[in-house]
Amino acid sequence: MAEIREIANGLAFPEGPVWMPDGSVVLVEIAAGRVTRVLPDGSKRAIAEPGGGPNGAALGPDGLLYVTNNGGSFSYHRLGGFLIPGPTPPEHRGGRIERVDLEAGKVEVLYDRCNGRSLRAPNDLVFDAHGGFWFTDHGATHERERDRTGVFYAKADGSEIREVIFPLDGPNGIGLSPTGDRVFVAETYTGRVWWWSVPRPGEVAAAGGFGPAGGTLLAGLAGYQLLDSLAVDAEGFVCVATIVNGGVTAISPDGAKIEHHALPDPLVTNVCFGGADLRTAFCTLSGTGRLVSMPWPRAGLRLANG
Repeated sequence: MAEIREIANGLAFPEGPVWMPDGSVVLVEIAAGRVTRVLPDGSKRAIAEPGGGPNGAALGPDGLLYVTNNGGSFSYHRLGGFLIPGPTPPEHRGGRIERVDLEAGKVEVLYDRCNGRSLRAPNDLVFDAHGGFWFTDHGATHERERDRTGVFYAKADGSEIREVIFPLDGPNGIGLSPTGDRVFVAETYTGRVWWWSVPRPGEVAAAGGFGPAGGTLLAGLAGYQLLDSLAVDAEGFVCVATIVNGGVTAISPDGAKIEHHALPDPLVTNVCFGGADLRTAFCTLSGTGRLVSMPWPRAGLRLANG
């Protein structure tokens, strides 16, 4: 286990960390419906309270924070000292994409529908170099049924949203290769990471074969491991937050090498890179409500608006 530094605790199921140039980390607290800034000394400042379930976050080309809000798609319970997400509450009516002013705390709903269908539970997002963003819709899970969902592409100015990849089984983490020519998606329940070629912004080229929606398998994890959000490092390793086998699983660009960087929480849900050289991984340990950091063996990939 790498040297781990706890930065903050007492967070309500944190996710969506975004490293900021001033050394702070902006993240969401899903169970509290809150967007929070964590300062380097561990102190916390609320930025906005959009309610629902803010799930993922990324800086847009306008300097605003874009948030995938699942609309409150999880119930929560305690198990062995960990906060565990459970089935979707009956009052859940869908999710949305929000835009948050980090200074004023103003929250604006950018999208809540696509092609006349309500977004179910948006989960994670990543911006490309063209000012648009990809996002996953994880869907709602009820006692005897689960949504079929997929991956969307939208423009930051609110002018366009479209479904690009469908169907997937609980799509969660999403990221782009260093050159932007591949989009990677982690499926939670199957423990698999898929990829698609991106010939043009917001479009994919299906590979054919038996992969879901024409995707190509990058890797599938053995045993019972669930996959959450992801980031890509500068060498193209897909770094996926891993649940049950708590840690970050790094998969080489060809899928041949798999590393596991263990962390002390079975519900590791997200990772981002920061620091002066982007060699520090900031990880959300949601079961215990902590933000931690650890050294990373490679530099992280500088994001489009980082």
